[in-house]
This record gives sequence, C-alpha cells and structure tokens, in this order.
Amino acid sequence: MIKKLAILLLGILPITIQLAVGQKTSFLIGPEIIYLDGNDAAYNEVGPGDTLYFAAGNRKYLLIKNFKGSTFRPIVMINSGGAVTIDTDHYFGISIQNCSNFKFTGTGDPGITYGFQIKRVANGGGMGIGELSTNFEIEHVSIENCMIGGIYAKTDPDCTLASVRGTFTQYNTSIHDNYIANVGDEGLYVGNTKYFGQTVQCDGKDVLLMPSLLDGVRIYNNIIKYSGWDGIQVSSASNDCQIYNNTVLYDSQLQTESQMSGITIGGGSKCDCYNNFISQGKGNGIESHGLGEYKIFNNIILDAGRSFRPTDLTQMKHGIFVTDVSVQADAAFYILHNNIINPKSEGIRFSSVKSKGSQISSNVIINPGNFDYYENDNTSFKGKDSYIMFQYTASDATMLNNYLARNADLAGFVSPDMQLPNDFKLTKGSPLIDVADESNVVGFDFSGILRPYGAQSDVGAFEYDGSTSSLIQPQNTHRKSRLLQNPVKDQLKISIQQEFGFDIYLEIFNLQGVNVLQQSGIKPEKRIAEVNVSHLVPGIYIYLIRSEKLSESGKFIIL
Repeated sequence: MIKKLAILLLGILPITIQLAVGQKTSFLIGPEIIYLDGNDAAYNEVGPGDTLYFAAGNRKYLLIKNFKGSTFRPIVMINSGGAVTIDTDHYFGISIQNCSNFKFTGTGDPGITYGFQIKRVANGGGMGIGELSTNFEIEHVSIENCMIGGIYAKTDPDCTLASVRGTFTQYNTSIHDNYIANVGDEGLYVGNTKYFGQTVQCDGKDVLLMPSLLDGVRIYNNIIKYSGWDGIQVSSASNDCQIYNNTVLYDSQLQTESQMSGITIGGGSKCDCYNNFISQGKGNGIESHGLGEYKIFNNIILDAGRSFRPTDLTQMKHGIFVTDVSVQADAAFYILHNNIINPKSEGIRFSSVKSKGSQISSNVIINPGNFDYYENDNTSFKGKDSYIMFQYTASDATMLNNYLARNADLAGFVSPDMQLPNDFKLTKGSPLIDVADESNVVGFDFSGILRPYGAQSDVGAFEYDGSTSSLIQPQNTHRKSRLLQNPVKDQLKISIQQEFGFDIYLEIFNLQGVNVLQQSGIKPEKRIAEVNVSHLVPGIYIYLIRSEKLSESGKFIIL
C-alpha cells in the first residue's frame, strides 16, 4: 500500500519520491514534473512491475521515454489523488517514446472515469505513443480540443532503418475505454498508412522505407465524437487485430476526401471489426482497405454520409465500402449481421475484384439514399442496386439472407426512433428471427447474447432472446415531425413536415419521468422547431411536441 507523501525541495518544488512496497517500487511524480527519462539517474531503478504514480494537478504536457517493463510485469503509469489535466499551447499533450511493456491508465481515482484529461492542445495532437514503443495498454484517458489527432500509436520509418519492416514490430497494442472529442484529424491513428512504403532521401539517395507492422491490436470501448477526419484508422496491422465495441459519432467534420469514415481498416491490416456503433458521420461508416480474410459484423451504422453535401447525389458515401487497396490474392471478406440504416448513397459498396469467395449475408439495410436516384434517373442501375452495389461485374461474392427495405415499418425493431443501439432489438414476430444464413454464423450479437438463441440465428445485429414480448406493430408512417440530429449537442432541432400556422409546445422528460424542460410559444422557422438544451446533463430523454394539429413524441440523446 502506498502512502501519499508531499515533500518539497526548498519549500517550493515537488520532487519524485521512491517508496518500496514489497518487492515492487512505486514512484510518486510531483505535478511540476513534465519530463521523465528512464535512463536518467532519478528513474534508472524503475523496472518491471514498478509503478509511476502521477500526482493530480495541472501540467503543461508530459514526455515519458525509455521505460522498459517485461511481458508479465509491466510498468504501470497511473494518476493518483485525482485527475492529471493538461491544457497547453504545446505541440503535444502526452508523448511516450521508446517504452515497452507498460500500462498507462487513468484508473487511479475510483470517482473519476478518465484520470488523465487532456483538455486542449493548441498546436498538435493529444497523445502519441511511438519511437519504437511496443507492448502497451492505454486506457481511461480523455482527449479534447486538439489541433490535429487524438491518439497516435505508431513508429514511422526513417533513415536510421531502426523501425523499418523486418527490423521492428509493434506488438500488443491495446487502446480502450478512452474518450476523444473535437480533434482536427483522426480520433485514433494506429499504425502507418503507407503500407507499401514511402520513398525518401537518405544521404542524397532515394530509399524506399517500408513501415513496421503491428501484431496484436485491440481497439475497444472507446468513445469518439466530432473528429475532423476518420474516427478510427488502423493500418499495417497484419495479424491478430480486433476493433470492437467502440462508439463513433459525427466523424469527418472537415469533409476532407480520403479521410472520411467512422472506422477505416487501412492498408496492410487484417482486423475483425464488430459491435461498433457509428452514427451521424459525414463519411462512410466503415471502410475496408485491408488484406482480407477478416469479418465485419454486428455493427450498427446510422445515417452514414447523410449530412455530407446532401443535395449532391454524385458525392457518395456508403454504410460499408470495400476496396482492393491491399487485399491478398483470393482472400475473402465476410460482411455479416450489420444494421445499416439511412446511408447517404448505398448500404454496401463492394469494389473488390481481387478477393474471392466473399460473403455478404444476414445484414439489415434500410433506406439507402440512392434508391430513387438509380430507379428514376438516367443511370445504368436500378433502385435495388443501392442496397448492395457491386461496382465491377468481376467481383466474386455471395449475398445470402439479407433484409433489404425502403423503411423499417415491418422489421420488428423495438423502437421506431432508430437512433440508439437498443432501438434495434427485436420484438416477438419480427421477420428477422431465425432466418439468418447458417453457412457463416458469428457466435454472439451486438449486446453479447450468444447466437443462435432459437432454431437458428437472426438477421441483423441483435439476436431475439424473448425479453421483448410484444408482437410486431406496424410503425407510424404518417409522423409529422422528426429529429434533424440525434444525438444532440446544444440545440434540439425538430423538423415539422407541414406548415400548421400554430405555435409549438414542447416538453422534455428524463428516463425517470421528471419534466426537465417545458417551453411554449415556439414558432418554427422554415418548419424547424429549435430549443436550446445545452444546460441539460448528458443522457437519454423523451420529448413531447404539441400544437393544435400535432401531438408526437420521441427519444433523443444529449452528449
């Protein structure tokens, strides 16, 4: 057990305190210490199994380098006594260099979810783990308001050749339970994107530098919202890679082409991508540019690209987009049990011809935006092509047991709102129950329920387990209002489908039934009723909107 000590040098400067605890050593790092080098005399006794406790308080930045744990005895770096906060004009918030076998965790105070909090980085990125760092875990860190990306986890090759492919491998990268918001570039940037190498000048000569590979990647339980570019990008992760249980909201806000997705499986990667919730982004929901022989399954993708140049149908964005960027010959892609709702253009665009034997099965695709465009305009396609589009006739893929519909009226979801993950659970009598393809079944659903629950697995991201007993009811196709955005940040905006000529009355309730806001006399501008909800705490709410000719309700979430 550690005793918290506060020792001052000359009465003003906190110093590092070393305490022996059993056979391990713990180091208390004062709040004024922003640079730690494992090769310096103050830290050269830090070894496998030891702990660095970072005292709570404000710092300009943190630079940590040259600490080495071991496989079964990692060095732990943890906050102590509250949150470590960083608000800086520097070019990074936290930088970890040439460290291995370590765990960086913000779990030091049970009352704080994110013990390391990067509030602002005016001239750079939030957190970087590189310079030959390997075998590490990053958890419970929050990062906001960065000029470029949130977390970078990669070592780029250079003319020293110390980090080129075959010389260095980044093993066992685990990034989970972090919060990233309002960053200029990617939320998570893991691995080098130039899988096929980059030519640079070394000693006056052109040299093709091949980036190192990643082996063993786990990206999970992260919340990422309002990224300028991709929400999550994982590249050069050629073995044992999984991206799962992440929430990605409002990706690709800068609308930078080739940098627009909720999740990108980049060149050289072989990553299973599953159980992610991706909503309201301007980019494609999931982009697949990897090696093949991986599964994309149980993901819920809402409104992918809908807000990207909405009046220009030629600027396409899709629920899932598959390419041949780095696919290995005859490898297959497996796209299974995804819910893709209201994509701007197509549900799935499959643009691979090098892959062989791919399977697209048991997915739910509702209301792809290009249906009417293909059906009625002068194109060579039909409306049905907007659900699953094969860009090339030479593609080798099988489609089995997908549920394709213009709306969700008869799908049997528990909620007509279709905005939150649990809205897509199934009711008794749903046509999705027990009709999934059985040739390539995944063993669990979005909520972790084992498949199959009944006679065989269910189509889509959720398996019906009998907990929602009400029979399927046709959804109301005559709603006169709808939310323009959900989740909501500051303003609740409700589109009114008709001009009523009456003022609107609005009430908002929390899930305990408490009325938290009521407002009368709302005059819709251009058929949009708008109310400020920035003062409400984040959570799920119910709204009731009424006028003399309108009475409707719905559910929304505040971030």
